[in-house]
Amino acid sequence: MRIYEGSPRTDWEEVLRSIGAHADHEQLKELLFLELDQGFILQGLGPPHTGAWAEGSGALVKRTYELVEDKVSELVDELAGHRGQRPPTEPAPEVTHYYEHAMRVLGKWIDGQRARDVFLFEQEGSFVIRLLVATPSGTGHQLAEFTREEILAMIEAAPEERAAAPETPAGG
Repeated sequence: MRIYEGSPRTDWEEVLRSIGAHADHEQLKELLFLELDQGFILQGLGPPHTGAWAEGSGALVKRTYELVEDKVSELVDELAGHRGQRPPTEPAPEVTHYYEHAMRVLGKWIDGQRARDVFLFEQEGSFVIRLLVATPSGTGHQLAEFTREEILAMIEAAPEERAAAPETPAGG
């Protein structure tokens, strides 16, 4: 990830989890996520930012967020500060904090790919991801698709995988 190159905070799992929590908080859906040199663009459909009821209430509007390095750090730190304060989510067809959990498991998968230049979009809980990865024959794009059912299975398996994973030293 370009915004954290050379620093100990380089995992996609925590960054995407935090951005997913932000999407949940903003009540976004149909996400589009794009990595930039100095951060990310997050776009989704969400309720309008109006305090009053308006005709067409329930309509969604396109909302776009430029998440620069400082904002991403703030989101990661904010979510880390809430760790352990919420009851664990039961994986069910309607997972609360869906984007937080979905983006976290996708971030873990992306970490395993050692990728950069991440682009993804989501529709109805399913994700398509494009990554730039190094291969023995050079660098190229890789596409992956995850259905909602696959994401829910990954969310359900995550606590057991974390419990089985060896502890890594800080910054490592």
